[in-house]
Amino acid sequence: MNCARCNSAIDPGEEREYRGQVLCEDCHLDELSPVRVCDPWAVYCAKSLEQHGGGAPVLTPIQSEIIRVLTETGAMGPEELLARLPGEMTYPQLEREFAALRHMEKVRGERKEGKVFIRLW
Repeated sequence: MNCARCNSAIDPGEEREYRGQVLCEDCHLDELSPVRVCDPWAVYCAKSLEQHGGGAPVLTPIQSEIIRVLTETGAMGPEELLARLPGEMTYPQLEREFAALRHMEKVRGERKEGKVFIRLW
């Protein structure tokens, strides 16, 4: 059986049904918890944790790589950034990492000439 969203193979018993579709676990979680980039409460929590938690947040390796690439190259579109990141990262995965970094006020999006660019805060 394959996932209706990403078409990956699903082991028997691991499928999840959501709104009439059979999904893999990852796609099911994405449906239940969509990415919210502009979330004031998440920004408040991230900044509060940074202030009261003893310093700067610990970034994942991919988040560190995103910061490194943007530091070296400046603002770029999501497609360009995906091409510069190691591994087989998908656009939805980049959105999740971007949202987390946005909540920490490390990166932000901006629109120029009708295109979206990701840049450092």
